[in-house]
Amino acid sequence: MFKKIYHAAHPDMMVGASNEVLRDRHLVTDLFRQGEIVLTYSHGERFVIGGAVPGGDMLRLPDHTEPESAAGHPFLERRELGIVNIGRGDGIVCIDGESMQLAKYEALYVPMGSREVTFSGDGARFYLLSVPAHAALPLRKITAADVQPLQRGSLEASNARTIYQLLLPHTCQSASLCMGLTRLEPGSVWNTMPPHVHERRSEIYLYFDLDDDSRIFHYMGHPDALRHIVMGNEEAVISPPWSVHMGAGTSNYAFIWAMAGENLDYNDMDVVDICQLQ
Repeated sequence: MFKKIYHAAHPDMMVGASNEVLRDRHLVTDLFRQGEIVLTYSHGERFVIGGAVPGGDMLRLPDHTEPESAAGHPFLERRELGIVNIGRGDGIVCIDGESMQLAKYEALYVPMGSREVTFSGDGARFYLLSVPAHAALPLRKITAADVQPLQRGSLEASNARTIYQLLLPHTCQSASLCMGLTRLEPGSVWNTMPPHVHERRSEIYLYFDLDDDSRIFHYMGHPDALRHIVMGNEEAVISPPWSVHMGAGTSNYAFIWAMAGENLDYNDMDVVDICQLQ
């Protein structure tokens, strides 16, 4: 069921870790395969990170097959799910018989207890984020009209960007999952400035809308001992609670951020002065 399982990392593992080890433990690749649903599992907040690319087929979110004790249980029996279409074409997500059409950048919140979730739409590419939930909240589609965009940064600082808060209490109720989309303006490359740390939440970044020959330099680790991972289009990275997270690209791009942990407070973060970074 899971292509790969990622275990929680201690900050000491960053000391002396090779680039290969760093990538193996934090970089999530090959999520979007034509005609498949690909799922990975992170022990950090028990995130499931996945992709669904229906092509001309219909794909069904599978029941659990692992571990053995969970085999046969519906995937969302005790989980909630956030979905964003990052493809060029529209797609349809059907939840227990109710169909929702998603254009590019549109999102869907799927509640705990949903029995069957299917995906269709040639040209759609669905990004999937799921975490454990304690309550079944309403099914909700989120479009640009539902979100008040936040303008941050400037072209002069190469970080002019627009933030769309897709799954947060003022936009859409969830039990634990927070999720949003950030798009950088042409000429801007830096995200998440000033950088910060979420001690009470883990975070996942998915970078996309990159050309094949463009790259992202994603920074992580303690602020005074930064490391980086070089990433390509449609790759995700797992950021532990103790780690700073920020990145710069060779061109502008978009990314989806997702958090889960103790609360749903978007502003619960420790901001790091850029002059402290080493």
